[in-house]
Amino acid sequence: MNVRVGIGFDLHRLGPNTPLVLGGVVIPHHLGLIGHSDGDVLCHAVTDALLGAAGIGNIGELFPDTDPSLKGASSLQFLEKSAELVRQHGFAIGNIDSNILAERPKLLSYFSAMSATMVRALEIAPA
Repeated sequence: MNVRVGIGFDLHRLGPNTPLVLGGVVIPHHLGLIGHSDGDVLCHAVTDALLGAAGIGNIGELFPDTDPSLKGASSLQFLEKSAELVRQHGFAIGNIDSNILAERPKLLSYFSAMSATMVRALEIAPA
């Protein structure tokens, strides 16, 4: 068995007048993450980890912020495409673990929705 591990990390500034999206879920808050796409740092980090584990590039190469078609895009699309590429290269997604570093808002009550949304995008089992 060929086991590979990927590590992803992402960081965006907070700003007004933009939704806060994490794991494909809109979180009520007065500030959101600023990005070319929806700024979803959780999806971005997982996307980068998947691509890195499979050795097929990184999020900036596959989904550049210079691509006008990605302006405002849902980062769930990045997860879907990355999972597809991982499978095309002969790999399977075995496990994903992630961390979000944030003082506010409190996110615990959104974890199950984030997980469910990302599981659907990745087409993997929730366990």
